[in-house]
Amino acid sequence: MARAVWTTSVYSVCHFLVDFFCAYLLFGRVYGGAAWVTGMLLYNFCAFALQMPFGLLADRLDKNRIVAAAGCALVASAYFPRFRACADVYDGRSRKCAVSCGRRRGCPQPQREEGRTSGRIYLAGRFRHFFGAALGKAGALPVLPAVLCLASGAAAILLLCKAPRNEPISFEGTGKLWAIALCLFLVVVIRSYAGFLFAFPWKTGPWATVLVCSVVLGKTAGGFLSDQFGLRRTVAASLGLAALLFLFSDSAVCGVTAVLLFNMTMPVTLRLAADVFPGAKGFSFGLLTFALFGGFACAWLGLIPRGSGGYYAALSVLSAALLVPSVHRAEV
Repeated sequence: MARAVWTTSVYSVCHFLVDFFCAYLLFGRVYGGAAWVTGMLLYNFCAFALQMPFGLLADRLDKNRIVAAAGCALVASAYFPRFRACADVYDGRSRKCAVSCGRRRGCPQPQREEGRTSGRIYLAGRFRHFFGAALGKAGALPVLPAVLCLASGAAAILLLCKAPRNEPISFEGTGKLWAIALCLFLVVVIRSYAGFLFAFPWKTGPWATVLVCSVVLGKTAGGFLSDQFGLRRTVAASLGLAALLFLFSDSAVCGVTAVLLFNMTMPVTLRLAADVFPGAKGFSFGLLTFALFGGFACAWLGLIPRGSGGYYAALSVLSAALLVPSVHRAEV
């Protein structure tokens, strides 16, 4: 238990550092310039789409920890003039005890901690873009603090986050498992796409900050509630209430609450993806981050209709229609 908590904490801090300094670099050096649109596309492609092949490679080599540390070093290199790379590498080992080992003999981590650990990791990571973007627009950050923070994160991963070897990778799942994986992928695409759609009349000033916090806290709360009340109840209740409240989203309170509830499915999709591919933790996470890029791509291509409460409610119902049966199939 103590090792799992410690490992999760280290990876959560490193997740924050990598995404914070990527966002700071992007908004501090590219924002508003001629290359802004291209820069955003390349960043989202590298940060989300590439995690699937890199995750699979790390799983195959069984070097998840080394790949994660290398990601920190790569981001640090972007702060030097000769290197303009920006990478976001996630290590599936941070969820080794959190996601799958409740079903594995000899593991001290109880199964009911699975969802909340995913939520904790996301809580540390999600604020990174908000703070990184805000500070990046404000001014330049000296190179030394950024490099020292990222180097410390890489060292902490290598020295402190030791884990047993991965299970053998196998993609020989049944049709049911691949159907679940497809549904999870589509749910994440919808959630990512909806994030670009949300346009509320009250989305200015302090309410804009509250809306960001609702996204973060919703995904974190989803992990705790799914452990406490079960996956199906959490999914059905959160998406059902979100659909109802979106109909009244012209009210700031209803809109913020609806967005919070809508985002509670994030740790559920992470946990189920890891269960579908238990020997490929990096790949399973990368599959869902690729779905995030799919939502961004829809927005980048201009496939964004005029948002309305009814449209957001329909997306909530569609997500529930995909996710509730998937949870049921996974538990049978």
